[in-house]
Amino acid sequence: MTTVDLDAVREIAAAVDDPELPHVTIGDLGMVRTVALDAGRVHVTLTPTYTGCPATEEILADVRSALAAADIDAEVKMVMSPAWTTDWITTAGREKLRAAGIAPPAPAGEHPTVMLDLPVACPRCGSRRTRRLGDFGATACKAPFRCEACKEPFESFKSL
Repeated sequence: MTTVDLDAVREIAAAVDDPELPHVTIGDLGMVRTVALDAGRVHVTLTPTYTGCPATEEILADVRSALAAADIDAEVKMVMSPAWTTDWITTAGREKLRAAGIAPPAPAGEHPTVMLDLPVACPRCGSRRTRRLGDFGATACKAPFRCEACKEPFESFKSL
């Protein structure tokens, strides 16, 4: 590879599916932090959504494979700082989570917020008459809920 299109590298990395949420890409989740060229080598930096996420090695391998398939030799690594936040989830990512029946967290924005335990809106019917069923869902970053209006169970992505 003689010339490097860093935007194309970012697009390839960002298109990798999250292995625990296959309907959402790591780009949708805001995990692709930097794509840079240093001393002629491409460097891709990712931040996991959860420090103890068991899928980090699989994500690294999937990004490396996607870049290799495009004939891009890159160093791909995970960094923990700055810590990932749900504010990094894109608008498209929030919609994909909702479409998959997972309630996405609302963006916190730039203003400080007061954390309240407000009811989560059901991703199916929109009702806020929901009940949290436990602290952890299928993955540590989600919690199980049930909608009292439509009676459907769903998971909510935890705000961080």
